[in-house]
Amino acid sequence: MKAARKTSPDHEPKRGYLDGQMLIAMPSMRDERFARSLIYVCAHSSEGAMGIIVNQPAPNINFSDLLVQLEVIPASDLIILPPRAGTVKVLRGGPVETGRGFVLHSADFFIENSTLPIDDGICLTATLDILKAIARGDGPLSAVLALGYAGWAPGQLETEIQSNGWLHCTADPDLVFGADTDIKYERALKKIGIHLGMLSSESGHA
Repeated sequence: MKAARKTSPDHEPKRGYLDGQMLIAMPSMRDERFARSLIYVCAHSSEGAMGIIVNQPAPNINFSDLLVQLEVIPASDLIILPPRAGTVKVLRGGPVETGRGFVLHSADFFIENSTLPIDDGICLTATLDILKAIARGDGPLSAVLALGYAGWAPGQLETEIQSNGWLHCTADPDLVFGADTDIKYERALKKIGIHLGMLSSESGHA
């Protein structure tokens, strides 16, 4: 049996400076999939980048129904789901692998060889085990389930930032896990001292 690896994510090779940061789409973003999007960066390195959009709810899907669809629990058990399970938001995490679920969660829950610690007490787990734990009431204190993710090829994200496609700011639990997705975008801008009206007036016309 292998010993648990104690390596901090800060000591991982090729760690990118955007790991654990929030990307804020500029109002001039032309890709409609990312318009007014706020993305938590899970991995950024010389090999590319991967992140989860945290302010776009998945339409017509709630977490409880998803647990039944994925056969995590039978429909008859919905009535006995712990209250915390009812608060887990289902998000549209990005255009890549939209049929796959990714759980961003607080660091009070960890599965060896499955959970990726990212930064500032936020982790990513992409296995059914975490959904089962949430359904039992043993899951993390805070969690969101994202369907799909956003991905960038090597150097692509850096180029988009240099072309004024994205701003970035530090992450905080409210921006990642907050229930009110409608205000996350403007809250992120305010964190770096920018008001949306200022950006809109400066973006001009194509």
